[in-house]
Amino acid sequence: MNRTDFLKILALMPFAGGAMNLKELNKLTSEFESTETMPVLFLGHGSPMNALQQNEFSKGWQDAGKSLPTPKAILCISAHWETKGTFVTAMAKPKTIHDFGGFPKELHEFQYPAPGSPELADDVKGIVKKTSVQSDHNWGLDHGSWSVITHLYPGANIPVIQMSMDYTKDPLWHYELAKDLSVLRQKGILIMGSGNIVHNLHRADWNTQGGFDWAIEANEKVKKLILENNHNSLINYHLLGKEVQLAVPSPEHYMPLLYVLGLKQDKETPMLFNDKTELGSISMTSVKLTN
Repeated sequence: MNRTDFLKILALMPFAGGAMNLKELNKLTSEFESTETMPVLFLGHGSPMNALQQNEFSKGWQDAGKSLPTPKAILCISAHWETKGTFVTAMAKPKTIHDFGGFPKELHEFQYPAPGSPELADDVKGIVKKTSVQSDHNWGLDHGSWSVITHLYPGANIPVIQMSMDYTKDPLWHYELAKDLSVLRQKGILIMGSGNIVHNLHRADWNTQGGFDWAIEANEKVKKLILENNHNSLINYHLLGKEVQLAVPSPEHYMPLLYVLGLKQDKETPMLFNDKTELGSISMTSVKLTN
């Protein structure tokens, strides 16, 4: 089958908002030509101060960046952008959002001037069938993305867009939506989720170097399920016991993990790194999926 026939067949397939026409499909295939399957990352981002620090976690992100093929663009699902409905940043020059308080002036002045990609935003809107994705021109890059991407690509030379998480939807819905994005992995796009498996700020102790017993137990339980590819249990995390309920008191930092797992291919084996819990109740455990 040649490329023209392939495009004609795809044009008949239903997409959100109606059939995707040949012009839109040609745009997707011409602007982001086919590549080998890109890895997928879940990054436990922790404190935004990691953006400025050279520590074991920033080194882990730097090493991960060196191990990756150079992406054409990055699509990030961050714990820090929840919306009613699903949106994608569509501006050419996204601003650096300092969505926190009480940190040093140096962090509040930090800029990560990566370009955006209106073209990739349009492609995301076209390929997602689960829901209607809307363009956003106001958000930018929040610290869930730039605090880690600055270590992956310190030159800020890779276009970055963010996709929001619809807070009205359940975990299975987010997991299934991620599958719509899988075609981007063959177009040179690095998809990453940024959050934390264990994230309970109300229980955090800034003087604690490791993790509380319940936090370590919850992190170990989730890691085991990740390595066993038991996605059903991870989707229904609220059934995993009181330790996981303490680890995930609200879903926003956990949901990016489900996006990454939803993109996993059959033959891929998850690799864990930055596998440590700090401040008592924050796990930095990160996951890489690659063939």
